[in-house]
Amino acid sequence: MSILLNVSDLRAFYGPVQALHGLQFVLTEGSVTALLGANGAGKTTTLRAMCSMIRSTGTMDFRGDRLGGRSTESVTRLGIAHVPQGRGTFTSLTVEENLQIGAMTRRNRKRILADIDRMYSYFPILKRRSAQQAGTLSGGEQQMLAVARALMLQPRLLLLDEPSFGLAPLIVRELFEILAKINREDKVSILVVKQNAQLALALADKAYVIETGRIVLSGSATEIANNEDVRKSYLGY
Repeated sequence: MSILLNVSDLRAFYGPVQALHGLQFVLTEGSVTALLGANGAGKTTTLRAMCSMIRSTGTMDFRGDRLGGRSTESVTRLGIAHVPQGRGTFTSLTVEENLQIGAMTRRNRKRILADIDRMYSYFPILKRRSAQQAGTLSGGEQQMLAVARALMLQPRLLLLDEPSFGLAPLIVRELFEILAKINREDKVSILVVKQNAQLALALADKAYVIETGRIVLSGSATEIANNEDVRKSYLGY
């Protein structure tokens, strides 16, 4: 598979504090990659650096375009959609209005409506809630809406920051099954950040483990899942 994103010597900063120390990793077209690590390891910071939300140095090549120095909006226009932890839906707007906002940079109204229908096919509960305010949805429904809204951008790469945080296990399983379908059918590459690694590794092709701003382990998802240290630290057995 061809390389979608090539990250080299990525360093990120919050003011004078350095949070990432020379990260290097590769994402391939159509892949699902898991980024694992404890709280504070640098997982969220990595996604923020990729989206130009914080100051960073190093090289990030996305399909031949450099991400460094761009605005967050410019990164989005290149085809990277970010679903942050906490979902970030527009709570006072309806489900359908949230989806329309996701496509606000697009002009083809017919295609937008077709994509909204496609989101409803992935997330039938959202169709039943289409006229409901996003703030009245359950946590799982809000997370599904956040993912659907990001997909309305027609991304090549979807960044998911702890998408299962605070959700019931059955909802988490349903969400990850939908993500696998989106990856398989729409060929959207996914980088998923997880502290609890089991489902992420089941979904992923490849995984990286990050500790204190440094990648300390990488390999196929199967190799990482079978690593004794990973099993003890992240899988609970």
